[in-house]
Amino acid sequence: MNVDDGLKQQLDSFRRDFENIRAEISKVIVGQRDILDDMLISLIAGGHVLLEGVPGLGKTLTVRTLAETLHLLFHRIQFTPDLMPADLIGTQVIAEADGGRKVFEFQRGPIFANVLLADEINRATPKTQSALLEAMQEHSVTVAGVTHRLSEPFFVMATQNPLEMEGTYPLPEAQLDRFFCKLRVKYPTVQDLETILDRTTESLKPQAEPVMTGDRIQQMSALARLIPISADVRRYGIAVVVATHPDHELAAAPTKKYVRYGASPRGLQALILGAKIRAILDNRYHVAREDLRMMATPVLRHRLILNFEGQAEGISADDVISKIMSSIPENALAAA
Repeated sequence: MNVDDGLKQQLDSFRRDFENIRAEISKVIVGQRDILDDMLISLIAGGHVLLEGVPGLGKTLTVRTLAETLHLLFHRIQFTPDLMPADLIGTQVIAEADGGRKVFEFQRGPIFANVLLADEINRATPKTQSALLEAMQEHSVTVAGVTHRLSEPFFVMATQNPLEMEGTYPLPEAQLDRFFCKLRVKYPTVQDLETILDRTTESLKPQAEPVMTGDRIQQMSALARLIPISADVRRYGIAVVVATHPDHELAAAPTKKYVRYGASPRGLQALILGAKIRAILDNRYHVAREDLRMMATPVLRHRLILNFEGQAEGISADDVISKIMSSIPENALAAA
């Protein structure tokens, strides 16, 4: 594919900047290469991330370090059952103006940040969850009839603890769909544990330095959308998504057996945007089917709702997605 020199230079700069951010975060965070890549892809795509992992794996540190490398405002909110929407978005308070007059003044909540860590989001009530998820979608909050815009970029990293589910409020499917991808943090390897000890129990403590600004992230987001995708590859992406619907003619066998509801059009949008960024990182100037395959699991796993049989047999959404990807022919829709 022919690419003009100007665009080629921009894409080369995109790739270098991405690698610089990753390298800077890796000074603090050990391993987790796939998590870091998918997190940065989500940020550049303008999406949000749902991060699942047991306590102590560095989820908070990862998000804080990301904010530091981008010189962005970072806030952390610990979600609890007594957290109210006003504690999140802010509220009207009475202030004294000139002449002793009393006026209402909006006091901003912690949601007014560029990078927001919503820690254990499923421990807050649905009312508070919806306040955050509305801000994620609209990038604004409305208080007393006045709309307040959030700063750009606005990136939410929400965490869930998969071990203890008592006293939690699971996110409804429609709200899960608002997350660009869902990432699972794995336990570090023995070698990674040794490195973690070196960095955290010795006198020298690694520190990430700012290497980019939020404006540059927005420029990279706009640039990623310029990456072309052929009609055949786009139809392959559509086939992947419709194959997650048990009532569709392209539904894979495991979908019909284990899935109750499939991925939404928002999942397809995330799949394509993520694939475009993957293509840039792989030093290509067009989207390939392999890019879609790499993004399928993180962007679709939280969008598949398993039926009773799937839950009873202990089948995971990742298992279903893997079988779907291995069963779809590359020309699925063309042959349909």
